[in-house]
Parts: sequence; structure tokens; C-alpha cells
Amino acid sequence: MTDQKDNEQAPAKPARKGPGVFKVMQSILAGALGVQSDKRREEDFSSHSPWPYIIAGILFTVGFVVTLVVVVKLVLAGQ
Repeated sequence: MTDQKDNEQAPAKPARKGPGVFKVMQSILAGALGVQSDKRREEDFSSHSPWPYIIAGILFTVGFVVTLVVVVKLVLAGQ
């Protein structure tokens, strides 16, 4: 005879997986350019933690500012 506990399985919890790197970068770039769709924005804010987007946004902003500083220095150095 089998024990009834062996036959019963706990219901599987769906694994909550965060957004992929590509999806986060796509959202950050679309938001920075101002072409983010309402559907995509709602999806980003409703289904995931905001931290990947916050961190990626900060990194993008820092990279953008550093790139601008380097370009300006290169242009001014050429005069």
C-alpha cells in the first residue's frame, strides 16, 4: 500500500522570472528616445520589480553623460 502523502504533490508555484537584459535595455532606450509604447510601459511597471529598470536607467544616464563629455573634449581639443 502506498502512503497518500506520496501521491499528493504540492501545487507548483510559477517561477517569477524577471525581465531579461535585452528587454530592460530595449525599454530604457525606448524611454530615453521617447518612443516607448503605452502597452510596453504598462507591462514594464506591472509585472516586474522596478530595480532592473532603475539600475539600467542610472547606468545609461551615466554612460550618456560620459560620452557627451568625451565628445566635447575631443571636439575642443581639435580646434
